[in-house]
Amino acid sequence: MQDFLMLNEPWIRFAAFAGVLLLMAGWELAAVGVALTAEQQGWGLVHWLQVPLWLAVPLCVVALDALIYFQHRLFHAVPWLWRLHRMHHADLELDVTSGLRFHPLEILLSMAIKVAAVVVLGAPALAVLLFEVILNATSMFNHGNVRLPRRLDRWLRLVVVTPDMHRVHHSWLRHETDSNFGFNLPWWDRLFGTYRDQPEQGHLGMTIGLEQFRDPGELRLDRMLLQPWRPPEASEADRPGVRRG
Repeated sequence: MQDFLMLNEPWIRFAAFAGVLLLMAGWELAAVGVALTAEQQGWGLVHWLQVPLWLAVPLCVVALDALIYFQHRLFHAVPWLWRLHRMHHADLELDVTSGLRFHPLEILLSMAIKVAAVVVLGAPALAVLLFEVILNATSMFNHGNVRLPRRLDRWLRLVVVTPDMHRVHHSWLRHETDSNFGFNLPWWDRLFGTYRDQPEQGHLGMTIGLEQFRDPGELRLDRMLLQPWRPPEASEADRPGVRRG
């Protein structure tokens, strides 16, 4: 079995990527479908307060982005949620596919949270569709293995999370992992005190990933899917500065 996995790893990883991509597309359609139902039934704050569409769309896009920020912080703070989320942090290097590499259970749980938010807000379907498209695009952008000119990055991160800004979040140092939670808008990190400008060791010197999952074999699909049920050894979990599993 191990030989089969090693020989076919590129195809398995591609299948996993394609599967997650299809799941994300289904997620978008589900959220938009719920928004359409909410519009038809008059559910949510937008309808109760009779907010005009031109104002409801940007307000709901911003509100959903704030929700993702706080959800992300929750997945870092609650141990059993972190066990699901740490699959996303296990990569030893970042690339564009990292923006879609989440545990299926985390994706389903996130979907449920988002659908509930759409109903409570009464978010217009247009707002939900715009938010999903922007979120997926920026998530892939800020996980990309690219570098922007420092001056451009400085200005750009005032309105969107840049690759350099988000890369800090994937450091193996806990105080850096627990910073820069935003995927799209960078304002929430600044507003709520979780913004970190640069990694301590610089972008070229920083270590990406998690202490307890340094073996490249841990990036096999089967190992990643089983991560939530595989606690790290105590010697690794108790090391200072390292995220506890």
